[in-house]
Amino acid sequence: MKECLKEEVRMNREQAHEILMKYMKGENYITHSYAVEAIMRGLAKRLAPDDVEYWGIVGLLHDLDEEQCDWQHDMSVHGPTSVEILKKEGIDDKILFDAICSHNPKSGMKAKTTLQYAVLAADPMSGFVKAVAQIYPDKKIASVKNKSVMKRFNELRFAAGANRDYMEAIEFTGLSLDDLIDVALEEMGAIADVLGL
Repeated sequence: MKECLKEEVRMNREQAHEILMKYMKGENYITHSYAVEAIMRGLAKRLAPDDVEYWGIVGLLHDLDEEQCDWQHDMSVHGPTSVEILKKEGIDDKILFDAICSHNPKSGMKAKTTLQYAVLAADPMSGFVKAVAQIYPDKKIASVKNKSVMKRFNELRFAAGANRDYMEAIEFTGLSLDDLIDVALEEMGAIADVLGL
């Protein structure tokens, strides 16, 4: 009975998207949120098949505060500000709050759970895969292969801002970096039109 109650208070994807659109206006931030949502859904299919939508919501909202706080000058506010926004919107979900904060260890929340490691890794991987696609003549994710992503991953000057340690943290979930790349290519590829890739 307790488990059912927990399910009832979780927000659904439609509610999450509504909140995202209320607080996020930048097109690049929005498409990044969709990309991380897609990867998180793909990871959930392998790691938490009963929670695919919930994991997607974590990905969708992970950067909710991107345009609402001065994270460029103080990274510690990125994550906790999203939690405050969600509380203001009537959301009370500690698992969601902790996952959002853990995607930015500078918030003071370090990843400890499978969900937290997944979002920590999915966030930079979405941008990394996009950066690899951008070097192809057609700039399409459909052209990108796993081995191309892995090759660029090992070139530390390529997309230097993408945190390799965070991407490799996927291994704490039991999946490999190879698996993460496969999931990112497949799931981002499925929404390539939305992502402009």
